[in-house]
Amino acid sequence: MLQLRFLGSLAGLLLSSSALASPPNVAVDISPVHSLVTQVMYGVATPDLLIQPEASPHSYSLRPSEAQALSDADIVFWMSQGLTPWLEKSLDTLSSKAHKVEMIAVKGTIAYAFREGATFEGHDDHDEHEDEQHSDDHAEHEEEHQDHAPGWFDQFLSLFSSDDHDHESEKEEHNDDHHDEHNHEGEDPHAWLDPMNAKVWVLKIRDVLVAHDPENASTYQQNAEKALARLDQQIDTINQETQKMNQLQFIVFHDAYQYFERRFGLLAAGSISLGDAQDPSPARVGEIRDLVKKLNITCVFSEPQYNAGLVNSVFEGTSVKTIGIMDPLGANIKVGKDQYEQLLNSMLSSLKQCES
Repeated sequence: MLQLRFLGSLAGLLLSSSALASPPNVAVDISPVHSLVTQVMYGVATPDLLIQPEASPHSYSLRPSEAQALSDADIVFWMSQGLTPWLEKSLDTLSSKAHKVEMIAVKGTIAYAFREGATFEGHDDHDEHEDEQHSDDHAEHEEEHQDHAPGWFDQFLSLFSSDDHDHESEKEEHNDDHHDEHNHEGEDPHAWLDPMNAKVWVLKIRDVLVAHDPENASTYQQNAEKALARLDQQIDTINQETQKMNQLQFIVFHDAYQYFERRFGLLAAGSISLGDAQDPSPARVGEIRDLVKKLNITCVFSEPQYNAGLVNSVFEGTSVKTIGIMDPLGANIKVGKDQYEQLLNSMLSSLKQCES
């Protein structure tokens, strides 16, 4: 009888110890950061992803399962208010007690100001840590470019409200209120596209996880070391490849890539849309079309999160010959620990396509 009691007490202690050792529930907003967190947590647990990569994070409605994951989270890693202005309210209501880490605010993160204007000429001499704000000069070009907005532009604008633009309504719901909330001044939130920032974040992710789950500290530390080594190797590889492309001229769909551009010395000539993917004005489209003629640009990138017909409409009748895909989120890449590495590789492949 005493033996049974002892065994019962021992079983209770073991169960209690197991409960104490449970890793924290972790939620992450976008897939590239989710990949970094997954690498550090590998072998312990898998974090939940809140925003599907085939949808725009600038305006998104959480699915019930994603809202539940946010509610259950002990730790939330999210990019920034600048990327997901709608998410901050959800963090306050659904995960008020969670430890929240805003990645762009992590000490050591390189952050750039938004680039203003449709063309980026004169923006290539910035220091990495510059936070100077660029004035918005769209208004002064409004009259100058009115002649670039004939009937074709009305057709172009109509594409923004087409069914194709909302190709998966349950994954991407655009709401004008989200754009109203977004202040286009301040930091460009697409900081994950500089892998040096990823290295800073891997260390932060490790430290937060160790503090919440010390029993798995050694695993987090070893995983972080492996992740840093992978990032160093990839930075070297991309550097070698991009050094051959220093004369490349291209235009992107929306201004999401300056972190990658500056890290590897490849500057886009301009973008069709703003950094928060708002619809471009007729003046902005006129500037882009003028730039194509001025620089004889032949390569433009669309994005899978948006209707490729928009790009075709803007450059109809111009010298543009190559319309490729540049994806800042990895819509067609499997979510998980390898996603971040594959995302950067896919961007390099897109640039090579443009070069050829």
